[in-house]
Amino acid sequence: MRMLTIGAFARAARLSPKALRLYDELDLLRPARVDPDTGYRHYAVEQLEQARLVAWLRRLGMPLARIREVCALTDPADAAREIRAYWARVEAETAARRDLALFLVDQLSGTTEREPTTMLTLRHSAHSDRGRVRPVNQDTAYAGGRLLAVADGFGPAGGPASSAAVEALRFLDTEAPPAGGVLNLLEDAVRAATDAVRDVADGSDEIGTTLTALLWTGSQLALVHIGDTRAYLLRDGALFRVTHDHTLVQSLVDEGRLTPEEAETHPQRTLLLKALTGAAGTGAGTGGASGSYDLRLHEARRGDRYLLCSDGLSTTLPEDTLRALLSAAPDPAAAVTVLIDAANEAGGPDNVSCVVADVVEAVSGEEAG
Repeated sequence: MRMLTIGAFARAARLSPKALRLYDELDLLRPARVDPDTGYRHYAVEQLEQARLVAWLRRLGMPLARIREVCALTDPADAAREIRAYWARVEAETAARRDLALFLVDQLSGTTEREPTTMLTLRHSAHSDRGRVRPVNQDTAYAGGRLLAVADGFGPAGGPASSAAVEALRFLDTEAPPAGGVLNLLEDAVRAATDAVRDVADGSDEIGTTLTALLWTGSQLALVHIGDTRAYLLRDGALFRVTHDHTLVQSLVDEGRLTPEEAETHPQRTLLLKALTGAAGTGAGTGGASGSYDLRLHEARRGDRYLLCSDGLSTTLPEDTLRALLSAAPDPAAAVTVLIDAANEAGGPDNVSCVVADVVEAVSGEEAG
């Protein structure tokens, strides 16, 4: 067996020695021999083909765990099928991101279609479930004629914290928000929610809650979001994630240090960077500072279906399953039931909360937001 030094092998494979050392550490490509005295790596010429395959798959963006599975296959036809299946998924996700980009362009440019003469209203349903593993439920879900909200508490008093945050917003459901300044109104309400959580937490930053809420104005939805609870929009059969997780793994994905697939199994995927907590002051991880939460307006269309959920749903069911279940459910109550049942059937590892709301035409005599 002809052996090459790591430098010669790297040049032949068009890789760097650093990449080869990483592949060794990850058990993707072990050297054929390691010098027991110097620890210097040597590779067999026959390993060049596998080295190039690993490099090509990384260029495709394939997660390391899946590359390991492909390289372990002895039949090239099986490896080809795995790569074909992976790329089909990438193309589907790229198409979904393209639709999301078009949706955002419409939102930001003000070209979203409107129905100025059509009175719209919300049909809604909400439920929170303990799941099959956790001893208590620390989630809170709420749906009213104007306010939709989900909060996921954490720490020794996580349940009271999530309940306090949502309760602080409930006054928004009692009267129509002003035509202008709705974001200012929602921001003031979130400040009140922050104070309520601090009262519950009594200064502890180990107690807090995430919060995602939508406030209906009659033609628009004002969004406030902090943490990893989520809001989704089902429009014309496509599912869009409206919110952006405030988590460590999402920041690593944003920086290009993790792929979305790798983030799904990262050991710190639940580590929050922002939440409403009992800690006083400002900065990452607290909700008291202006700008630490996301706040914006979304145009609504007749036929839209919104989902707000805790991470007990979003980390248990993949988005294609969420889309299929949301699309098939005839009404919000059925959608909430089927989503929570599916999460529990998948193991119910966490509390799971869902709010589903449909934007529909108001019938004669019905208040339209």
